[in-house]
Amino acid sequence: MTFLSRTLFRSILSTQSKKSNLHTTSILSLFWERDEKSGYKDNRPEMSKTELIRQGLKELKTEIALWSEEMKDRLESDPILVYRPGETDVQWTFGTEDSLRIWKVTSDKDNNEGYSTGSLMLNKYGNAVFSGELDTRVPKDGKTKRAGYCNMQTQRFRRSFKREAYLDWTCYNMLVMKVRGDGRSYMINIGTKGYYDILWNDMYHFVLYTRGGPYWQITKVPFSKFFLSSKGRIQDRQFPLPLNRITSFGFSVGDKVNGSFNLEIQYIGLEFDPNHTEEFAYEMYETDRYIAGG
Repeated sequence: MTFLSRTLFRSILSTQSKKSNLHTTSILSLFWERDEKSGYKDNRPEMSKTELIRQGLKELKTEIALWSEEMKDRLESDPILVYRPGETDVQWTFGTEDSLRIWKVTSDKDNNEGYSTGSLMLNKYGNAVFSGELDTRVPKDGKTKRAGYCNMQTQRFRRSFKREAYLDWTCYNMLVMKVRGDGRSYMINIGTKGYYDILWNDMYHFVLYTRGGPYWQITKVPFSKFFLSSKGRIQDRQFPLPLNRITSFGFSVGDKVNGSFNLEIQYIGLEFDPNHTEEFAYEMYETDRYIAGG
């Protein structure tokens, strides 16, 4: 193609795009997500393929043992035994350093978006303590608008040989936790990352109110009460929590109050309550076209 013909071709495309709003660029990303973490990069250094292979061979023995446990659990599992009203099936408990490895703690400081800090440690009683300092100062970088959050969350669930998996909680209708807080309000977060990029940031929430003081509290939250959000924004259209596609669980603190926070956790479990028959707490209404319902 000659220079003249290329120039003519570009002028025709430019004219058509002005008349019919035709997009001739590939960088338009109205609904497209570039990566699963929406720009939040992992601080761990990238490994070459050779290093990944060497690491995989070292983990082969562990993965085979994990696969053996999966086969054993599958043969021994009996879904009929799950429906035990009033009994709590403990999903996560603490007491050893190994029990903390599946959890990761992040804050706005880790992403250069603030000055808050957080940690997850065991106390002398063998309970997990999520603590730190919340700081709502906004960095003067010209981009950050709000600051002041800390978060603890489980790693992505997986099966043997690095296969990503989902937790299936369809046999339960209640989340049960034994915690001891400081009077702050914490957010319970349940991730349900879908296959398509528009669903990567789907998260279901409910507020955990702590009363503070020296006494423990056992909190029961029906799964029907959890509401849907994406990237921290509550969605106009709500849907029930898909209990067969749980990818992560965690807590976050961001109540806009400067100072220290402390949440002690003894266990997190699940329960089936036959007296709770509510399927979805949020009533949706039919609206006119192009008007979101909420």
